[in-house]
Amino acid sequence: MTEPITTLPMPSIPARQYQPTPSQPLAVRRAAMRTAALGGTFSILFLFTYLVVGLRVPSVGATDQEIIAYYSNPTERRILIALGLYLVPLTGIVFIWFIVALRMWVTASAPRENVLFSNVQLVSGIIFTTLLFVAGASMSVIAATVEFSNVQVDPAVARQFPQYGSMIALVFGMRMAAMFVLATLNIGRTSGILPNWFAYISLALAVGLLLSISLSPWLVIAFPAWILTCCCILLYRATQIPRDLVVADAIQATEHLSPEAAIRP
Repeated sequence: MTEPITTLPMPSIPARQYQPTPSQPLAVRRAAMRTAALGGTFSILFLFTYLVVGLRVPSVGATDQEIIAYYSNPTERRILIALGLYLVPLTGIVFIWFIVALRMWVTASAPRENVLFSNVQLVSGIIFTTLLFVAGASMSVIAATVEFSNVQVDPAVARQFPQYGSMIALVFGMRMAAMFVLATLNIGRTSGILPNWFAYISLALAVGLLLSISLSPWLVIAFPAWILTCCCILLYRATQIPRDLVVADAIQATEHLSPEAAIRP
């Protein structure tokens, strides 16, 4: 009596996919270059916008005559409108692209991604951008009202709106910037893709931004300076990738995406 022959199921072979992994230097280099370009652009726009606005708008201690004279000057009004209603939104848009590019670099560089800190980084960056928009609108609403409606300036209201915008940017915005820094340094620390000295600096900066109660416009320098430092680290590590590995990875990616490679046996 012969026993029935049982056949074992053949294991299925998954389709080969081209995904950015730590072993793919081309993806890491491209993500680093893209992130550094967007981070540098955001830092320049952010510093220029808020330092110019903070230095040009009359302070809360300005006299009524100084406030009326400032908003009665059409050149000053239009500069403030251009900064608050055009350059601030552009700055926020660039920061959104920077967040996405940074997350792509982390995905390409880290062997494992911490989902918790990755989501905290994303949410804090989005909230920071929202607060950035609110601050820009608050600082320029008086100038826009006078420019487009030709109404008289109320010095009391003209003091409150810029002060409100400064509080949004320097208190609540910097708190969200601190959360973004904390999430990024934890991602870099747990995955080993950022140096330890930068993690210590990031921790000190995040604690300082969380505990700060200053409304000085110079406070806005801290977060863009951190982003510029992070971008420099990304560029340095991208240049340390051997060129032959990048070229080999580019050839492999081209062969994978070419129609000839798809029909090759």
